[in-house]
Amino acid sequence: CVLDWRTFSNDKATKDPSRVGDTQNPLLSDGDLSTMIGKGTGAASFDEFGNSKYQNRRTMSSSDRAMMNAFKEITNMADRINLPRNIVDRTNNLFKQVYEQKSLKGRSNDAIASACLYIACRQEGVPRTFKEICAVSRISKKEIGRCFKLILKALETSVDLITTGDFMSRFCSNLGLPKQVQMAATHIARKAVELDLVPGRSPISVAAAAIYMASQASAEKRTQKEIGDIAGVADVTIRQSYRLIYPRAPDLFPADFKFDTPVDKLPQL
Repeated sequence: CVLDWRTFSNDKATKDPSRVGDTQNPLLSDGDLSTMIGKGTGAASFDEFGNSKYQNRRTMSSSDRAMMNAFKEITNMADRINLPRNIVDRTNNLFKQVYEQKSLKGRSNDAIASACLYIACRQEGVPRTFKEICAVSRISKKEIGRCFKLILKALETSVDLITTGDFMSRFCSNLGLPKQVQMAATHIARKAVELDLVPGRSPISVAAAAIYMASQASAEKRTQKEIGDIAGVADVTIRQSYRLIYPRAPDLFPADFKFDTPVDKLPQL
């Protein structure tokens, strides 16, 4: 954010060096980021030694300062995971609503900002996992999750349910997997859900298990740890979901999938 050095100094025709711009942030009070109190010019403005009694200084309300700090942190977090400006704008608006309602007293502004970023990503159709948000903030996954629920309740809003497809493309891309494996993993995850093989399992863990199965059937094999590091889930979580879908593996692959490892040779874990 850029500070707005507006001033209440004299409005005479003389040049006023403390007017250096009028950048505004509409989310802050009156749109002003700060106010600068300029130097006086009359005799009463100087002490007996000829020094000015008034110093140029920027003033800002405590609420605006808190919001500006939060906006800066939101921008920094978004930059670290390459999120676009529209996500930052939505996150800022969510934070402002929560902050002004004072409905999350006792929670740190950083935790609220992190949860708002998570919500904004979901609402804008580019969801990120709690683990991903946690990695770019100083807040625990548990605290972000708590704030997430409190914010949805406070703002009486909701987010679309996440699906395995929300993460598949990004996870596979980060793992360097080819399109065929990504398409197979997407098909496996979707069929697993349709056949009700993974009741109660999170979409992220199902996506990770599907990627593991698809990669193990291809020439581009990836380990549970490699997938877990990208998806933000533990190896044991991947294994639990994989064991649920493994018995139906022959029914889960696309008909045109080219196997490097036959279904009956896939890891049983």
